Amino acid sequence: MTVIQHVGPRLRRRNTPALIEALGHDEFEGYASLFNVPDGGGDVVAPGAFARSLRKRPPERVRMLYQHFAHEPIGVWEEIREDQRGLYVRGRLIQDVERARDVTALINKGALNGLSIGFRTIRASRDRASGIRKLLEIELWEISIVTFPLLPGSEVTGVGVKNTLANGLRRASAAFGYRKFVSPPR
Repeated sequence: MTVIQHVGPRLRRRNTPALIEALGHDEFEGYASLFNVPDGGGDVVAPGAFARSLRKRPPERVRMLYQHFAHEPIGVWEEIREDQRGLYVRGRLIQDVERARDVTALINKGALNGLSIGFRTIRASRDRASGIRKLLEIELWEISIVTFPLLPGSEVTGVGVKNTLANGLRRASAAFGYRKFVSPPR
């Protein structure tokens, strides 16, 4: 009788802190712009296009507006950074502002989730064949919560009140004696 025996690598156990950060009840996150994706106006943002602007203008100086209306600020940006996908943002709606309370309710119910950038083009190139303009450097002025973003996929991806996974993991970890989660490296 032939016996087939398989010996695989030995498994190891490793304890490591979970890199989860729950959003507050009035916080949300998402992507205000995506790299190398054409928008409805024929523009494509190149990776690194926001780098200089983000060095000059910290998140608290980039305005959070409603529908690009300068007279309707509704919150503050707490984090704005480029990653592999695009321009990641995390912000907080100011509940003392009536419009922000309305926007919070609409985001929480899924009726509003678009994000859109207001900017000045510093450097760009145009592909003559396709007519696509590639934005190489952008001066970022504001990021708005909008009904219809020009760029498909630029949207809110997480909302504080809906972040049940992070909160559930925190409760479960507490039950097993873990007390602290660390924030992800930025």
